[in-house]
Amino acid sequence: MSVELNHRINGPHDARVVVLSNSLGSSLEMWAPQVPALSERFRVLRYDQRGHGESPVPPGPYDIPDLGQDVLDLLDRNEIERAHFVGLSMGGMTGMWLAANAPERIDRLVLLCTTSYFGTPETWIERAATVREHGTESVAGAGVERWFTEGFRQSQPAVVERIRAMIAAQPDEGYALCCGALERLDLRDQLERIAAPTRIIAGAQDPSTPPDPHAQFLTEDIPGAHLTVLDPGAHLINVERATEVTDLILDHLESEG
Repeated sequence: MSVELNHRINGPHDARVVVLSNSLGSSLEMWAPQVPALSERFRVLRYDQRGHGESPVPPGPYDIPDLGQDVLDLLDRNEIERAHFVGLSMGGMTGMWLAANAPERIDRLVLLCTTSYFGTPETWIERAATVREHGTESVAGAGVERWFTEGFRQSQPAVVERIRAMIAAQPDEGYALCCGALERLDLRDQLERIAAPTRIIAGAQDPSTPPDPHAQFLTEDIPGAHLTVLDPGAHLINVERATEVTDLILDHLESEG
């Protein structure tokens, strides 16, 4: 079923479009650190994945192709034929599916702290059960521990609290249904079809999608992909290392090669 995603657009109307796609447990607000610089040069389209933020929570189950089709519908509604795509974690999975299955719509691809396959379905089954029973508030504290290094949590408590509150504000059923998409995730046989020039960014201390093996596998399997590992850095690398990530995104999107 088609889902009309909540979205926001910043930047010049006639500029090239870059789509920013959020992780499990977040809203489009997770990209706030990148918007000022990106919107000087690009038309920046942020959106809430289905089940997140102010987007609808349609009946499940959800799988990654559903999330990808949501983006294609969003591009169509905004009369955008082709765009760059930047996605973190679940957003990166969405981007990989799009680049492999709708290559004519994706120009350049940036994948942050993501994977094509977890191989641990029990993790997501348990997480979904917890959220359905106790709500997203119950996983928010553990979420920020995975998303930020200890040093960042100690030095930036206000930022960490803002992100914890963002996790806790996500719809319980939407979060749980997206856990199901991660439970069944397996894009490994699609990576070789990705033709979009791809930059992969990983956090050295990311416990959710550690660079070895996840980013390494993506770099090996996506033709021509380039990997940057930021140290220190955990899962929400675009917030913890905001300046460096923004610069890496801009460098890739504006590259001629």
